[in-house]
Amino acid sequence: MTTPDRNAPTLSDGVVDWLTNGTRDERFIDNIFAQMCNRIQQAGIPLKRSTLHILINHPQWLGARFMWSDGMRDAQIALVDYDVRERPEYIGSAANEMQDGATEVRENLERDPSLGRKHALYDEMREKGLTDYVAWPLYHTLGKRHFITFATDRPGGFDEAHIKALKNVLPVLALVSEIRIKNRLARTLLETYVGAHAGELILAGATRRGTGTTVRAAIMICDLRDFTKISDNWPRDDVIDLLNDYFDAMSEPIARHGGEILKFIGDGLLAIFPLSKPDACINLLHAVTEARQAMAGLNERNNGSGRAPLNYGIGVHVGDVMYGNIGSSSRLDFTVIGPAVNMASRLEALTKQIGRNVVLSRDFAELVQPKFELERVGKYEVRGFSDPIELFALPS
Repeated sequence: MTTPDRNAPTLSDGVVDWLTNGTRDERFIDNIFAQMCNRIQQAGIPLKRSTLHILINHPQWLGARFMWSDGMRDAQIALVDYDVRERPEYIGSAANEMQDGATEVRENLERDPSLGRKHALYDEMREKGLTDYVAWPLYHTLGKRHFITFATDRPGGFDEAHIKALKNVLPVLALVSEIRIKNRLARTLLETYVGAHAGELILAGATRRGTGTTVRAAIMICDLRDFTKISDNWPRDDVIDLLNDYFDAMSEPIARHGGEILKFIGDGLLAIFPLSKPDACINLLHAVTEARQAMAGLNERNNGSGRAPLNYGIGVHVGDVMYGNIGSSSRLDFTVIGPAVNMASRLEALTKQIGRNVVLSRDFAELVQPKFELERVGKYEVRGFSDPIELFALPS
């Protein structure tokens, strides 16, 4: 009996060499994946369809699926939400088997469907003329498992040489994909926790304590009213849901109009609109207007479920701020500080006294009038500032 030569060349050796040496300048795994599939075809492996499934750390999405099929230059990308595991599209699928620990899922699509696995995916592939399907895990470090699938329309399916060649690709693809996925993960986590612009600066090397730059910006500080009373009297999960709904109502308009949320502070948030961007102050007011509408809608829904309406205050000012790294030697915060930030905070506190949920400084108002109709509410003493400040509000 002849022992197989484990070092014998396979159909995919050229693909492995390209993955190892030819992908250094490619940042995105979807591009590498699509090119890899086309090269597998060119190597003589009858590949018709392939998918790459990646688990990602994202507040909205469980994972991403990249799909390539014959004739495609680029891969299609689909995001997968956290609830997918409760739906028929997942239950009983190859993804389900892979996440449960399977090391291979192989399905002969030419045989009688009653003898094979029962799932809509296999029926769809049969309808498209596919004859064989295989899925394998893609192992990353620290026990992370993703997976990849290959399918063919070749009569009789993949032969042993094809399977060996495809398996030969997996270890190198695992290394190449892990680097790109972790780069994307680092960017996603920074965008999630510090914001897109701050994340870009940090990735570019702005990590030294005390470093920063002076930025002229419109500053917005928002705070929820009576939160202590709510958190003391409501069930914990209800409080978390309430905060998430409140922050969605406030945050989505800010992001939509070009603002940058620097931090959430308990039941409050700090956001800036750098004046380096066109119409920054106008965009801030558009964001505030939409946030007020979203809060009104949220309160209407809460009222229907027996919850009390949520009250809030927003203080808005404009000025120069120091934007950069502040903190201890081992724990930094990328934020803004300066008198302009203090003023916005004081104005937010004054909303209680004035009885308006949005209060604007004169400095800010001068930059938006007459494009925005504002109401003058008078001069008020502001804690920490020597002279009374003339204040404005949005019409009720």
